[in-house]
Amino acid sequence: MSNVAPNSKGTALVTGASDGIGRATAKALGKLGYDLLLVARREAALRQLADELPLQAGRVVDVLPADLSTGQGLALVRDAISGRDVSVAVLAAGYGLAGELISSDIADELAMVDVNCRSVLALSHDLAQSMVRRGSGQLVLFGSIVAFQGSGGIANYAATKAYVQTLAEGLRMELAPKGVQVLSVAPGPVNTGFAARAGMKMGAAATPEEVAAAIITALGRSGTIRPGFLAKLLGYNMALTPRPLRTRLMTRIQAGMLDRSRKAPGL
Repeated sequence: MSNVAPNSKGTALVTGASDGIGRATAKALGKLGYDLLLVARREAALRQLADELPLQAGRVVDVLPADLSTGQGLALVRDAISGRDVSVAVLAAGYGLAGELISSDIADELAMVDVNCRSVLALSHDLAQSMVRRGSGQLVLFGSIVAFQGSGGIANYAATKAYVQTLAEGLRMELAPKGVQVLSVAPGPVNTGFAARAGMKMGAAATPEEVAAAIITALGRSGTIRPGFLAKLLGYNMALTPRPLRTRLMTRIQAGMLDRSRKAPGL
């Protein structure tokens, strides 16, 4: 791994950096002057992004191809951040599967848990330890508008996001006295590769750049942000709705987003 460049703000780790929110956030952090450690499964996409970033940022950009659904991939990332001064960590890697759980491939569902939950827990643990030793740092974890209630059609995905949201809220309380901030990002629909993989249609969706801009604005703070108009509208309007009704409403919204022209992965 490369050393920190002169005048750098330190290293920003971004997982899921090859596409969507991760890619947009990596670009935004590079412009702010951070060195970057970019993680994703697709090496070619990472290297293409790395080739673009020095022109914008003039900083050190390292790429690490790793599949966070595997123990080997997770170990690669944990080894890469060991002893490295990571001041901002954006754990954006994640995906969803749409369709009834009983019709899904359980191996696919378990792999989603590994990426969305297991890898987030392991990396948050390691990063928080090093940030506490330094006395500062920023963790950025990704929930969703579906994290606040169950949803038929994406039952397991919603559960993984509920886990991350709850983890972020608890870590926030533990780490704030130690100088480490924990931000949870709970977007609504976003135009990314997520929709294609999950077999869903996105209507009035936010752009990855909108979400990245909201993250950049919130750096240095703890709490939950809801980037995008629909995330704010649904989040605040449903906050006072009884949970069983929220689950019913979210299931109906999800059903309207399912792309009936194709099957969701694993169905």
